[in-house]
This record gives sequence, structure tokens and C-alpha cells, in this order.
Amino acid sequence: MSLFFFQDANLSIHTDSPNLTPCFQNTILAWIPSIYLWTALPFYLLYLKRSKRGYIVLSVLSRFKTLFGVLLWCVSWADLFYSFHELLQSRTPPPVYFVTPLVVGITVLLATLLIQYERLRGVQSSGVLIIFWFLSVFCAMGPFWSKIMTTTAQRFRSATFYIYFVLLIIELILSCFKEKPPFFSPAGTDPNPSPELTSGFLSRLTFWWFTSFAILGYKKPLEDKDLWSLNEDDISKNIVQKLSREWDKEKAECKQKEDVTYRKKSNHALNHVGDGPEEAEVLIRDKRHNRKPSFLKALMRTFGPYFLIGSFFKLIQDLLSFVNPQLLRLVSVRNKDAPAWWGFLIAALMFVCAVLQTLILHQHFQYCFVTGMRLRTGITGVIYRKSLVITNSAKRSSTVGEIVNLMSVDAQRFMDLVAFLNMLWSAPLQTCLALYFLWRALGPSVLAGVAVMVLLIPFNSAVAIKTRAYQVEQMRYKDSRIKLMNEILGGIKVLKLYAWEPSFSEKVLEIRKNELRVLKKSAYLNSLSNFAWISSPFLVALTTFAVYVLVDEKNTLDAEKAFVSLSLFNILKFPLTMLPQVISNIAQTSVSLKRIQQFLSHDELDPNCVERKVIAPGKEIGVVLRSAAINLLVPSGALVAVVGHVGCGKSSLVSALLGEMEKLEGEVAVKGSVAYVPQQAWIQNATLKDNILFGQAPNEQKYQNTLEACALKTDLEVLPGGDHTEIGEKGINLSGGQRQRVSLARAVFSSSDIYLLDDPLSAVDSHVAKHIFDQVIGPDGVLKGKTRILVTHGIGFLPQVDHIVVLTDGKISEMGSYQELLKQNKAFAEFLRNYALDENIEEDELTTAASCPCPSTATMCPFSPNGSVVLTRQLSVISSEGGECPNKMSTKRRVGEKKPAEPPLPKRNPNEKLIQAETAEVGTVKLTVFWQYMKAVSPVLSLIICFLYCCQNAAAIGANVWLSDWTNEPVINGTQHNTSMRIGVYAALGLLQGFIVFVSSFTLAMGGINAARKLHMALLENKFHTPQSFYDTTPTGRIINRFSKDIFVIDEVIPPTILMFLGTFFNSLSTIIVIIASTPLFTVVIIPLAVLYFFVQRFYVATSRQLKRLESVSRSPIYSHFSETISGTSIIRAYQREESFIAISDQKVDENQKSYYPSIMSNRWLGIRVEFVGNCIVLFAALFAVIGKSSLNAGLVGLSVSYALQVTLALNWMVRTTSDLETNIVAVERIKEYSETETEVSYWKSSMFTNLLSWHETGSIGIVGRTGAGKSSMTLCLFRILEAVKGEIRIDGVRISEIGLHDLRSRLTIIPQDPVLFSGTLRMNLDPFNKYSDEEVWKALELSHLKRFVSSQPSMLEFECSEGGENLSVGQRQLVCLARALLRKTRVLILDEATAAIDLETDDLIQMTIRTQFEDCTVLTIAHRLNTIMDYTRILVLDNGTIAEFDTPTNLIASKGIFYGMAKDAGLA
Repeated sequence: MSLFFFQDANLSIHTDSPNLTPCFQNTILAWIPSIYLWTALPFYLLYLKRSKRGYIVLSVLSRFKTLFGVLLWCVSWADLFYSFHELLQSRTPPPVYFVTPLVVGITVLLATLLIQYERLRGVQSSGVLIIFWFLSVFCAMGPFWSKIMTTTAQRFRSATFYIYFVLLIIELILSCFKEKPPFFSPAGTDPNPSPELTSGFLSRLTFWWFTSFAILGYKKPLEDKDLWSLNEDDISKNIVQKLSREWDKEKAECKQKEDVTYRKKSNHALNHVGDGPEEAEVLIRDKRHNRKPSFLKALMRTFGPYFLIGSFFKLIQDLLSFVNPQLLRLVSVRNKDAPAWWGFLIAALMFVCAVLQTLILHQHFQYCFVTGMRLRTGITGVIYRKSLVITNSAKRSSTVGEIVNLMSVDAQRFMDLVAFLNMLWSAPLQTCLALYFLWRALGPSVLAGVAVMVLLIPFNSAVAIKTRAYQVEQMRYKDSRIKLMNEILGGIKVLKLYAWEPSFSEKVLEIRKNELRVLKKSAYLNSLSNFAWISSPFLVALTTFAVYVLVDEKNTLDAEKAFVSLSLFNILKFPLTMLPQVISNIAQTSVSLKRIQQFLSHDELDPNCVERKVIAPGKEIGVVLRSAAINLLVPSGALVAVVGHVGCGKSSLVSALLGEMEKLEGEVAVKGSVAYVPQQAWIQNATLKDNILFGQAPNEQKYQNTLEACALKTDLEVLPGGDHTEIGEKGINLSGGQRQRVSLARAVFSSSDIYLLDDPLSAVDSHVAKHIFDQVIGPDGVLKGKTRILVTHGIGFLPQVDHIVVLTDGKISEMGSYQELLKQNKAFAEFLRNYALDENIEEDELTTAASCPCPSTATMCPFSPNGSVVLTRQLSVISSEGGECPNKMSTKRRVGEKKPAEPPLPKRNPNEKLIQAETAEVGTVKLTVFWQYMKAVSPVLSLIICFLYCCQNAAAIGANVWLSDWTNEPVINGTQHNTSMRIGVYAALGLLQGFIVFVSSFTLAMGGINAARKLHMALLENKFHTPQSFYDTTPTGRIINRFSKDIFVIDEVIPPTILMFLGTFFNSLSTIIVIIASTPLFTVVIIPLAVLYFFVQRFYVATSRQLKRLESVSRSPIYSHFSETISGTSIIRAYQREESFIAISDQKVDENQKSYYPSIMSNRWLGIRVEFVGNCIVLFAALFAVIGKSSLNAGLVGLSVSYALQVTLALNWMVRTTSDLETNIVAVERIKEYSETETEVSYWKSSMFTNLLSWHETGSIGIVGRTGAGKSSMTLCLFRILEAVKGEIRIDGVRISEIGLHDLRSRLTIIPQDPVLFSGTLRMNLDPFNKYSDEEVWKALELSHLKRFVSSQPSMLEFECSEGGENLSVGQRQLVCLARALLRKTRVLILDEATAAIDLETDDLIQMTIRTQFEDCTVLTIAHRLNTIMDYTRILVLDNGTIAEFDTPTNLIASKGIFYGMAKDAGLA
């Protein structure tokens, strides 16, 4: 028997009816399934133990499976008992007949028990068992075949075997069905669960469960509601929790290792070194070599195990990829007398092997991409959470733009890397295997080819390193361009008012020029690397064949050697080119990792630096702040005013109480919850009501009282949707005063214990300020009894506060009640005497005035003798931020013409949104978009590129056909003739191909850069001339998205995608041509395959494109919410709302991943189907070669099959790139859309100021009126930010509607309400065009009282302002704006509440400056503090957008009109 154990060649191969030896059938074949199941069992049981899915109720299916399992066991053991029976009858059967039935029986029983155990663990479809039954059936086929072919005496065993075989097939079929979902499964609550969770094993293997989605996407454009919910493991909250846990562990480990004494020192250094953390860092690096916490470790612990499963699949796939070249060797061996079935078997094996490879490869990708997705989720979440707790100094070290970049670009890098990370070990493995097989075919000549490869590696890596350097440089330009654009869009109104667009446009284009210069360099490099990529396999083949043939003339090149080697070289091509790419990717990602790690290691605010204890009834102290310079105790329920000059540390005091500053010494205690109103209101992009509730439970009564107290009732009547009006980003569609009141209302509604109010009254009119003080802050306001700390510049309120704290240069200089301070007779008393309204004011008189019965409605009655004039608080629809609310329904809103008799404006539809949701395009990308891109590239160039690609492929086919011809050269006396001529032609064709690749990719890159330049230019040009209304209604994030994401796509994504597309398209085409040329029969098959391919491709592209669109639309909210959060961190922290903001962010990330996950799946779904088409091509190419073997020569067979083996990859990539191209070309569409918005001409009109205004004399005019009477809108009309509907405005007799906008705006100067600074030097902020000399600039600074501050800075005029002027106080920013005005010195100066944020002393100095410096100019001042304009030549009173009074101040007071009432409110009349 043992002789027969191995194959008997005569029985198995050299025969027309092959068979296997009985021994082989009974041992090896019978045992394979058992070995498999026993090996897999321990791992599988471990997995089942850990999976929690609930159990499945016993179903009919389950009962049948168990029944047939038991039957199988009976049949196996029947054989066993039969053997014993034979033994008893003294016929000794061979031992195999005892062992095999025993083993098989036990294994089958095990499988049966496993069916039940799986049911209890909730497994609906078992992969392990399906594979087991499949293997059993497959291994039983051999014996089945031989039992049919040969007659045997063993009747009983044959009968049991047939029963066994039938039962196996039934089990296999049954196991393919899936069970019902388990009971008590967590997935029950989901509205739209992913079918993946409940799909069967085969469905998962082939991604069949995705088909319904692909069909849906093909039938109609997908929407948000069609998307499946995320799986538990992919949800943001869960992932970030795991990652944070690991990161905290990692940090804790490092902390333990650190030397404690040293740590104290280093912290000390960090805090005391002024602006240079670098010095401290150097110090740290020298002192200790302890490692920093490694974020990479945390990532590996969190995501590593899942990723390794993918790596395991990759290993199997790598090994399988070498089976086909070996099979190709057997096909092309021409053995005329080999039996026919031999060829068919090999063709079938090739097909099976290819299909297995496909299935396994896509499982690997699935694991990798899902890991990548989770990585991005995790990193985004961790960064978001960190940004809520970093200190302000750490926040300053990176701009908002840079932090958002961490989230978008750097997290994306990780995602892109993970997909191909396995190449790190897989590439060397594949290379070694390929070389081993090549050595077997060609011997030592392979080393010549290897030498070429080795030489190409440094070349490739040099290119990669250089590309990397360029990329860093380009990122730098891109960052600075985006940062600049961000600021430009933030301050676009100021740019328009100052007519500074050309200067800033030049700055952007300068950066852009550098960016494109770097891109051009990268393009040269890319062409080189493309040349290397296309030519390397060819060069390797050439040198190997040449050396092989020339070394020894007995070495002949036949089809087997040539084409097996070629297919091995093709396998080599992928790892060799991927490896340098992966390495450069790793280099890039390591930079990202450093950036993220640095951000995550920033100092965090110490949550314990402020003691927060809820007040015990006995304790009377509410706030404690003790340090060397400041000793402040605030009793509970007191109202404390903090006063002082600009920049003396009032806001810093508030920050210290909030715990926003780093504590060096002393103690801070705040007893109870805190509400905070910042100096510049922070408004979310949400409805007005949401802004006020700020996440608190709604309470209608309290809410209405709050609105009432904060004087917001009348505003709501005017806003289009009442309190459901959506407020734009940064509160863009509210006036400054409204924003401040909303911010205050948020604080009032929160009913906290302690209120920190940072100058909330500066942005509102004096009478509104009085109302708010009386109703909210003052001794009788809503907040009475709470502890209130009020930073203020308004003197009028000081007598009513309990304590006053005077700050000078960060120290408390005086402190006490109003009376005490007057008695002390120090600087503050002096200041009061100069500025108080009436020097001998008696305290009691003021108190009576304050407690005067004030009407509690928002309609204030001035105390005029006859009581006839009643001023209604009217709120502007045309906000001070300019521009109308762009409601499509009423573009012209006639607020100005409202007669008092008319009923109030009808409430508009509350759902009418200010900011339209960003729309995603639907349906196929229109051809016009491709045409637009081609136009930008230039049509001639486009044709040349296509032509070059045709030539390149012609050369490639030529080279391979020549090779196949060479292999058919007859061998005479063991040698072949004219080898040198053969080598020469082969070399020439190959190098020609490489050269054409080089030229074509370079031409394409140049075309791409050209297009990028044109498209960006048009976009920028348009955005600088777009009317202000566009910016009021479009979130900055959306415009920035065009400038960053879409421009990036046009710069760096579209050209390589087109390159890939053309490459794969011509590659697939040439494959088909070669196969048809060598085996014409193939044409029959090509049509059904093409149809199948076309359908899959259409289904995929429709679904994938729409998913990508949904994904990009759902991405911007993540970033805009993030930047909004960063700007409002102090408020979020003060109200302790971090948790809910984190939840919002997580939800936005999940929304985004909901569309990203199906798009990963769609790629897998597509890959499996397209590769199946490719595998069919392989099958038919091999089959037709076998069928036509008599007429075909070996060279052609080899050629056609080796081409077929390549086609799978090309087909797959072709669909992918088609889809990528369609998806990415959308960027062109989006940029076009924003390059063609209407520009500023007299399109858009405001229905205000219908009556003609003119004044001719120089002098000063004060403009007053309630908030929303149209004061700011009037100034906007002068600048033609708003165009007049009828009537005209003339300046010096010139109609302003007839001169160019730039001319007009550069001749007027405005000091706007919100001071806007740009990051850059102070000098640039004053004079962006460099028109003025340094002396003039210093003069302007001196006149605006900034000279002392600027000259105290080390860099003087080159002092760097941070983004938005964050490192100057609001008052100082206002002074910078004044300095701008002084520099320009135009004939008309407009002040828009310019001094609202400045203390009275500085305000007086400014007024003096304006009076002296602008005495020969016309000065228009919009004033809130009436005392600043009492000495103006004329006063213009506006009411409801019409001129109510216009006369000298004395006349107006005498006439007892509106102005008199306002003056009386302010205590001036």
C-alpha cells in the first residue's frame, strides 16, 4: 500500500481518464477538512466568546442543519463499524479504514455541535463552517469521480460514500442560507441599520449586501436619508473614548518616568520666558533624554489589532499571486501529446486562483480602509477635545487655520497611508519570491535585472525625498494663502471701505505664484518618476534577457521563459514602485504625527486654578482674587464696577476669574456657577433662540422676561423669522448692539450665581444702555442679588454700583464705593470731576433719577413736557454689518418708507433661512464642466496629450509582439540566430515608450498648472468684487472651502487622475487588441463581458459620485463648527458646556463618515465585480489557447495570456479613475460657480434714504438715532456698499453713482464700528500700499495716542499683529483704525461709533485729535455718547431711515424734538 501512497504518474497524468490512488483518496483528501476545522477551532471559539449579539431562536433551518449533521456522523461511523465487522470475519482491512471514519466522524460531530453553539452566540451565517463544508465536498469529488469510473467490490463502502456525498452537498447548500437576526440584539433601535451586520458570510465575502444600495444610487441621486447608520465600532464617541484612554495611559507612563524636580524647573521656565517657548525647549532637551509621550503608540494600541487582520489577508494574497505565473508556464509548454483535459484543468485552476486572490485582496482592503476611517475619526475627536482645554498662550502659537488643518489635512494623511501601509513588509516579500522564481527560470542572469532595480531604488527615493521637500514648501505657501484669505474674508467689509482690495489681491497672487512655482518643480519630478515607473519593468526585462542570451549561446529564449519572466516582472512592478511611495508617505505622515503630537502635548488650562465651591449660606464672599498686585474680595450679591484706561488689564482680570490665564501665584476662588459676557459678543451660527438658550432647557416665561429685560422684543419684530431667524456666522446679520444684547440675554437666561460682564454696554446706544442697566445689571435689575462684576467705561452708572475697582497697569490703584472714592480725592476723583456730566451732582438726586418709574416695555417715553413724542425702538433689517438679508422673497425691503400708521411688518416664514444650505450637485457631471477644464488647459494641448498616449501604447505592444516573435525563432544546434538584432529592436521600442511617457506626463502637468492658475485667478478676481450682501449670507467656511479644498483638487488631484485614467484606458484597450489578434475566437466573449463591465461601472459611478458629493458637503460643517468653537472656547468653558459641544462635533463627524463608509464599500463592491470580469478574460484567453493549440505558436499563447493576467488591475483602476475624475472635476464646477457670482455694480439697492441729502460746508455733523434707525446704513450708502434706489448722493457736487468704486472709496475714510486688523506688521495694517514714509506713520501714531505703546515694543513699527489683532486690546485696535484715518487724511471722514470701546479720557483725546487734524474736512460721526457731539456744527437725527431733524444742537434742544428727548435721557438737557 505504501508504494501507492504517492501519485502514480501513469494512473494520474499520462492518460485520457485521470484518476487518483485509493490511498491518497482515503488519507490526504479525507483528512484535509478535518485538519482545517481543528486548526481554526480554538481561534474561532475565542472570537465567539467575545462577541455579544444575543441568541437566535431555534429555527427550521437550524434543525435541518443539525439533523443532517447527525446523519453524516452516523454514516461515517457505519463505515467504522463495518471495518470492525470485517475484522471479526477475519478479513483484516488496512488501518486507514479505521482511522479515517473515526476522524471524519468526530469532526462532523464537532461541526454539528458548532452549529448549535453559534446559534446561541447569535451568529447568523458562519464562514468557518461554510469553508469546512466546501472543503469536504471539494475533497470528496476525487473519490466520487474514481468510484464512478471504476467498479469496485466494496459495495457497502460505495453506498455509504454516495450517501455521505449527497449529505455533504445538502449541508453546504443549507449553510449558505443565513439565520434570522438574534434576539435582544443592540441593533434593534436603529432606524436605518446597515445590512452588513445581518448579511451572510458569502454576501460579506462578495459584498453582495451592498448591491441594493448601488441600485438605489443608480435609480435616483442618493440623499442623506438613504444612508445607513454607522456600525457601533465606527461611532465617533466609542472610537475617541478608546483612543483618549490609550493616550492618557501613554502620558501617565511618561509622567511617572520623568524626574519630578526637573519638571518643576522646566514649567517655571516655560511660564516666565516671555514669548519664547523655544528657549525653554532647548533647556529641556539638554537636561533629560526622557521620551515624550508617543501618540503613535496610542494609535497602535487602539487600531493595531483590527489592522493586523487585514495584514493576514494580504499575506495570503501575496502568496497566491505567484501561483498564476507558474500555471502560465504549464500552459505555454507545448507538449503536443499532453491530454486535452490537462490544458482545461490548468485554465480552470488559473481562474479559481485569480478569483480567490480577488476575494482575499478586497477583504484586506476592507480592513485597511475601515482602520483608516476610524483613525481619522479618532484623531479629529481628540484634537477637538484638546482644543477646548488648551491654554490661551498655546492657542496663540497656532492660528485657527493651522489647527483646522491638523484636523483636515493631517488626519487625512493617516487615512491615506493606512491603505498601503502593509506594503512595508509585503513589497520585500513579493520581491524575494519573484526573484526566486526568476532564478529558477533564467539562472544567474536575473542578477543583471536585480542590479537595475537596485539602481532604480535610490533614484526613486531621491525623487520621493525631493517631492516631499517641495510638498512641505508648498504646504507652507498654501497655509499662508489660506490664512490670508481667511482674514481677507473676515475683514472684507473693511477692505471694501478702505479700497484696499488691489493691495491684498496682489499679496494673495504673490503667494499663489510661489505655490505654482513649486508645483511646476514637482511636475518635472513626477514626469521623471513616471518615466521610471513605466520603464523600470521593461529595463529589468531587457537587461535580464540580453544578459541571458549573450552569456552563452546555448541559452535560448523560448515562450515559457520569456512570458513567465515577464509576468513575474509585472508582479515586481507594483511593490517596487509602491515601496518608495509608501516610504515618502510615511515621511509625510510622520511630520503630521509630530504636528498632532505637539498640539496634543500643549499645556492645558488647570481646571483647579479657580476654586469653584457652591456658596454655603453663611459665607458672604462671592469672588476672591489674591496676588502680589491685586487683592480683590467681592461679597456675594454685590455689584462691582471695574474701570481704567485702555489696555490696563480689565479684561485680563475677568479672564483670571474665569481661569483662562495661567496662574503664576496667588489664589482665585469663584463660588458658584458663572455666566460670562465677553467684550466682543460670540454668536453661533444657529437660531437666535438657540443662541440665548445655549443648551439650557427652554422655559417660556423666563425666556420672555429675558428678552424683555435685554430690550430684544422689538428686534424680534423686525427680524424675518422672529426668534427662529438663523444668525449667520459670527452674528453677521445682527448689528453690533444686537449681538451684544443677545450675548447678555444668554447670560441672564443661564441664571448663574456670578456674572462677569466685560463692557457689555459699549456697543449699544446710551438710552438702551440705560434700559439694560436698570432692567438687568443695576440694583433693581433682573440680576439683583447675584454677584456681578461689570467692566465699564460709562460713568453714568458708577454712582449706583456697590464698589468700584480702579485698575492702572494691571494693579488695583483704588477701590471703594463711589462716595469713598470721591472723598479719597485721588486720580479717580479728579477724572470724575472732569468728565461727570454736572460737577455738583448730588448722590441722592441721581438715585431718584435711577429709581424713576421707567416703562418696562422696550418703547421708551422721553420725559417731554407734552409727552407727545414717542420713539419706538426700531431694529434695522439692514444691519450695521451692511447688506440686506438676502431673502429671495423680498429683495427690496422697504423699511425706510414705513409710515408710523402701518401695521408692523408681517412675520415671515420662521423657517426662512438666512444662510442657504450648501447644495450638492446631483446627477452626472455635465460634459460642459470637462470642456471648461479643457479650455483652461487649452484644447490643442489636450489633443496632443491623447495622441502621445496612443503612441506610447503602440510602442509597448510593438515591443511585446517583437518578443513573442523572437521566442518563436527556431533553435538550430541549440542556438538561436541574430540575437543582437533582436535585442536592439526590443530595446529601441521599449525606450521609445519610456520617452513618450516622459513627454506626455510633463505636457499634462504643465496644462494642469496652467488651468489651476487661470481658475484661481478668476475666483479671486470675482471674490474681491462681489457685493457685501454675498458675504453676509455665505459662511466664510464655504468660501474658504473653495479656496482650499477645491483649489487643492485642481492643483494636485485632477492632473494625476487624468494621467491615471488615460494610462489605464489605453492599457485595457491594448490588452483586448493583443488577445483578439492572437486568438480571434475571443471576440465572441468580449461583448457579454463588456456589457457586464459597463453595467457595473455605471451603477458604481452613479452611486460613488453622489456619495463623494454628500461626503464633501457634510465635511465643511465639521470644520466650521470647529473654528466657531475655537473662537468661543472661553464662553463654552465659562458656561461649562464642553460636553454638549463635543457631542455636536462627534455627531457632525459621524454624519460625514456615514457617507464615507458606503463609498469605501462601493469600491470593494466594484473591485470584486470588475476583477471577476478580468478573471473571465484570463479564463477565456487560456481556454482558447488550449482549444487552438494546434494552430497557435507558443509565443502568441504566452503573449495573450500574460496580457490577460495584467488586465484585471487596469480594468479596476479604470473604473476607479473614471469615478475619481467625475468626482473631482466637480471642484471645477464649484469654483466656476463662485467665479461667476454677480459683481458690484448698481445691482443691488437699498430702499433707504429716498430723500436727497446734501451738505456743502466743511465742519462736523453728528448723526444720531435709535439703534436701527439707519445710521450705519447711511454711511454704507456713501461708500456705495448699499446703492441708492432713488434720489442721489453728491459729494462736492459729484454724483457718487457715476464714479468708479475704487476712486470713490479711496477718497473717503471711515473708522468702522468693529476694528479689523490683519495679521502682519503694524505698518502693513496702517499702510498696505507703502504710500507713506515712516515719519508720517509715526506722526499718525502719535496723534492717535499709540506712540507710547508702539515705541515700547521691541520691533516698533514691525510689531506683529496676530490674526484679527488678538494681541491688542479692543480699544487699542480702535486706535489703530484712527491712525489709519489720520494717515489717509481724506476730505470726508466718517466715524461709526468709533470710540465705543474706549475709556472717556482717551475718547476725549481722540475727539481733540479729530477736531484739530480734520478741521478742514467734513466729519460725520455716528454717536452713541451724545456728549461727544454736543459741540458739532450740525446734528442729523434719523428715525426709521428718514431724516427727522437736522439743525445745530442748541436749536434742536430748544425745539424740544426727538433729539431733546435723547439728550434728556443721557442727562445732557
